[in-house]
Amino acid sequence: VQLVESGGGLVQAGTSLRLSCAASGVSFSGYAMGWFRQAPRKDREFVASISWSSGGTYYADSSMKGRFTISGDMAKNTVYLQMNRLKPEDTAVYYCASRFGTYSSKDYAYSYWGQGTLVTVSS
Repeated sequence: VQLVESGGGLVQAGTSLRLSCAASGVSFSGYAMGWFRQAPRKDREFVASISWSSGGTYYADSSMKGRFTISGDMAKNTVYLQMNRLKPEDTAVYYCASRFGTYSSKDYAYSYWGQGTLVTVSS
């Protein structure tokens, strides 16, 4: 299983960015995909998760809720994270991950991880 994130970069506060995670190596029926992020000198935190089978989504109950949207395209085996009204505190490396089963906010529940993509938000 290979997960490859893309779409990160340097943006100004208040703008939007869409991250992509292309998955290969397995049929993702029955799997869930998640986005996590890790800011400098901070622990990795959950952002959002989506279940491929049901399309159900789950978001971190934080300042990200309402600004970030997770979605998936099963035909392309790709999951997206649309990030709007970005803030400097959103600066982090964003990772996508995959697990068999429904969505989860726990990083230890995920078996496969991408290499991450850096998002830097300037004020």
